[in-house]
Amino acid sequence: GSEMCIRDRRGAIHRYTYPEGESHLLVNLKEGNGDRAYDTYLKKVDDNTVEGYRFSKGWSPQHKVFFVMKFEQPIQSLQVFNDDTPAGNDELTGESVKGVLTFKDAPKEVKCKIAISSVSCANAQANMNAELAGWDFDQVCQQAKEKWNDQLACVDINTNDERAKKIFYTSMFHAFIAPTLYCDVNGEFRGHDDKVYKADSWKNYSTFSLWDTYRTLNPLFTIIKPQYVPDFVNSMLSIYDQQGKLPIWPLVGGETECMPGYSAIPIIADAYLKGIKGFDAERAFKAMTSSATYDKQKGVPFVMEKGYIPCDKVHEATSIAMEYAVGDWGIAMMAKQMGKEADYQEFFKRGHYYEQYFDKSINFIRPKMDDGSWRTPYDPFRSVHGVGDFCEGNGWHYTFFVPQNPEGLIALMGGDDAFNTKLDSLFVANGDMGEGASADISGLIGMYAHGNEPSHHVAYLYPYAGQQWKTAEKVRYIQDEFYTDKPEGVIGNEDCGQMSAWHIMSALGFYQVNPSHGILVFGSPQFNEATIQLPEGKTFEIVARNNSHDNIYIQSATLNGQPYTKSYITYEDVMKGGNLTFEMGSTPNKEFGAAPADRPKSL
Repeated sequence: GSEMCIRDRRGAIHRYTYPEGESHLLVNLKEGNGDRAYDTYLKKVDDNTVEGYRFSKGWSPQHKVFFVMKFEQPIQSLQVFNDDTPAGNDELTGESVKGVLTFKDAPKEVKCKIAISSVSCANAQANMNAELAGWDFDQVCQQAKEKWNDQLACVDINTNDERAKKIFYTSMFHAFIAPTLYCDVNGEFRGHDDKVYKADSWKNYSTFSLWDTYRTLNPLFTIIKPQYVPDFVNSMLSIYDQQGKLPIWPLVGGETECMPGYSAIPIIADAYLKGIKGFDAERAFKAMTSSATYDKQKGVPFVMEKGYIPCDKVHEATSIAMEYAVGDWGIAMMAKQMGKEADYQEFFKRGHYYEQYFDKSINFIRPKMDDGSWRTPYDPFRSVHGVGDFCEGNGWHYTFFVPQNPEGLIALMGGDDAFNTKLDSLFVANGDMGEGASADISGLIGMYAHGNEPSHHVAYLYPYAGQQWKTAEKVRYIQDEFYTDKPEGVIGNEDCGQMSAWHIMSALGFYQVNPSHGILVFGSPQFNEATIQLPEGKTFEIVARNNSHDNIYIQSATLNGQPYTKSYITYEDVMKGGNLTFEMGSTPNKEFGAAPADRPKSL
């Protein structure tokens, strides 16, 4: 049997239990999960130590892992193999190296410490020395538990519902799995250009599933772990230096170029607009505007020349352009605060380019051709994965994809009543998405797709048109139907914590619709009490009185004891610390948040 415990970020301890007889361990550097090794190395350094590396290509164009393995029990021999062909002892370099370790005197138990690095075996050894001193397996496990408990303790919930508690803290666990630390104890890491960089006053991260996480996971971190945000931003700015544009979907030292948009941009704007320090705002702004005007970035030249991306020139053009508008809005808001008036005007205009796709004759977002005409015929139900007009979605999904400016979308649709009717119809719409539909479109309520990210803000749009109670209804339904304590857990792809982050925010009772310094729009709090641990020892407490499975509607609210009539709260008010109390009930109070002055705003 084998057990593994990871105590710290760059190392782990293993414990192998053998039956009577010989004790062997296979180190297989050929096989990988979704990638292919092209260069591998293994060497016995001394009677207790083996080192090596594995270089591979896969979804990430390059992944280099150097490692050191230290054994408490002495090694008798290391036989090396080129794939399955014997190739001698002690050391081998090649495309598919495997090694068999045999331990002296056939011990029943073998302990092994492993540390990794993207830079060198020497750095892996330094990581081990810093993070894994002793050999006490059980102590390492205990320390790992304590570390996770410290992480998860940033939100404390009070509920009698054990299942809800299990779902919530599993979601919290998922939220902290990525991004992943990607630097050694000395600050060194390997960049996208294969050069070695050093993070001096910050920590470098990778595994940014940005198209997913910019919507909820990253805004969640600004509340529950704001101290992480500068490291994330500095990591993105470093990637800009390495590859000439901000990251799209960086994975273990390489750019996958996966998914539309430049989703690092709204994340950086969000951090700046929320007053989070620890990165150079001028440097960040330059990287943002440069990436948003980069002529090698998919469709950007069309955006700059025509104000839209033609669907007969670029696959998924409509999604790409609408994603860009979200980022451009973030740049505009940041420019305004920095006093950059010309940049503000330019990117504010670009932040409204979703209007280019709105066909008022049918009240749908509609792909546009190079000659300026609408895509004809057009079926908003149809989805063609990879080569259609929309990324992992259809015209129904993207019609509501204006998280940066819902009021603008409401106006395009003809006002509150028309908008609310259209949004109601989304949740009951029934049509054929076609044979080529994306498998990612899951968790359907009508044409709302909770299993994929473009729908994630949509249930929270009702308060912008004065009907907060409908958001409460939809959010509770999604929480009850699509988040479970079963092994499959969530309805769609977790996508590096985004699916779980939606649950966490919604369970607390609010959601950030606009990814760049959005205000937190109320839904339906799930717990009797939740307390967020904030910096400087402050806390923000959310109380839902008379809360139950049936009492899902907000009747009224108070903030720090004072009556509160808005259907949203600002980030600043949360981070000051305090108490937000909701009175809940089983029938909607349709007046709550209905007055125009009480509705969420994008500006």
